[in-house]
Amino acid sequence: MILTTVLFAFVFAFGLLLGSFLNVCISRLPESLSIVKPRSRCPKCLTPINFYDNIPLLSFLFLRGRCRSCSAPIPWRYPAVELLTGIITILLFGEWRAEPLWLSAALAAAYILIVAAFIDFETMMIADVFSYGLAGLGLLAFSFNPYFEGPFLSRFLGFLGGVACGAFIIWLMAWLGKKIYKKDAVGEGDIFLMAGIGALTGWQGALSALMMASFFGSVYGVGLMLSGKAKRFDHIPFGPFLALGAVINLYHLVRPSDFLF
Repeated sequence: MILTTVLFAFVFAFGLLLGSFLNVCISRLPESLSIVKPRSRCPKCLTPINFYDNIPLLSFLFLRGRCRSCSAPIPWRYPAVELLTGIITILLFGEWRAEPLWLSAALAAAYILIVAAFIDFETMMIADVFSYGLAGLGLLAFSFNPYFEGPFLSRFLGFLGGVACGAFIIWLMAWLGKKIYKKDAVGEGDIFLMAGIGALTGWQGALSALMMASFFGSVYGVGLMLSGKAKRFDHIPFGPFLALGAVINLYHLVRPSDFLF
């Protein structure tokens, strides 16, 4: 019991550290900056951050959410991403530690989805490289993916079916939205993202991720309208909600039929 607790604590700490790195990716990738150097610095005063001020979660609390040098507020996104990454890491580890190959693929996919989701929230754009990364992971993992069954060919067809279904259903939504509202209702990046999601979770995972994203996105949109921060036909990023549905499916596959009961 003690060893298990220590192991899970280590995994959670590892997730927090990865979350810190993902924050770097979220901040720098949209500006085509290196994610390796220079080292982290305050976005306001550009002072390099010392290692003791860069401890996930703890530094934010000790500094009371402000830069040590200029006292500028540290965006809440930084501790939020760290905590979210830690939680997702420990959940996926707890669920799939008996299948290390799939655990590795699921964790890598979850990290890609976290970066893509937060970049989409901040820029309303999803770079195709994230979707290609998910599709590549799906191609590498289909032979041991627990969501695909049967011999090699059957599993490969499951992978292809997931890609095709993911891309088609979101493309259909975009086409219908264009016809009905006479403007783009879904971004092109969402189409590629859904193809990547389908590559890992199959057609059922792609469809259920879309259903969950539609629900979560509607709740978010209604909340914005009730608070006066958005109007009815304002654009909101859909990618983060697709990513949320995908991460849920990476943890435990939700089938479309599950919504009927």
